[in-house]
Amino acid sequence: MRIPRIVLWNLPEKMAHLNKNPADKERFICIYPAFINSKKTIAEGRRIPVDKAVENPTYVEIRDVLTAAGANVIVENKLYPREWNRDVQFRGRIRVQLKKEDGSLYLEQFSSRKDIMLYVAETIPKLKTRTQKTGGGDQNAQQGEGGKKGKKKKK
Repeated sequence: MRIPRIVLWNLPEKMAHLNKNPADKERFICIYPAFINSKKTIAEGRRIPVDKAVENPTYVEIRDVLTAAGANVIVENKLYPREWNRDVQFRGRIRVQLKKEDGSLYLEQFSSRKDIMLYVAETIPKLKTRTQKTGGGDQNAQQGEGGKKGKKKKK
């Protein structure tokens, strides 16, 4: 009995990196907030070291950082498949253009998806929204403690 040979004639068509334009939106790299979330484990989707990751980043913060850096960014209303929480806070996928039409890098500082993730994780804590939240919270906590000390029990 003869076993038929399987011939893969359409192999190059299936490999997008061989025949697709790197500037197509489908060829942009995807970044989910879970990739740079310090609260996630590697099994839950974190892709950078914990000491370099950010606590609970949002897609809005990632978009703001990358557009300020000059990257071509697209925001999509998608949910990371490993994310069990369906809240709006955890939604969002960012697509970033890595290469131009001719195959050269779009931005010289971003040569890989890891470079982009590390840059975003390094820059998000410096955002005004992050610095204002931490500063404002400390002041309110101090005021609350001062109010508690003034109240005394009546005998």
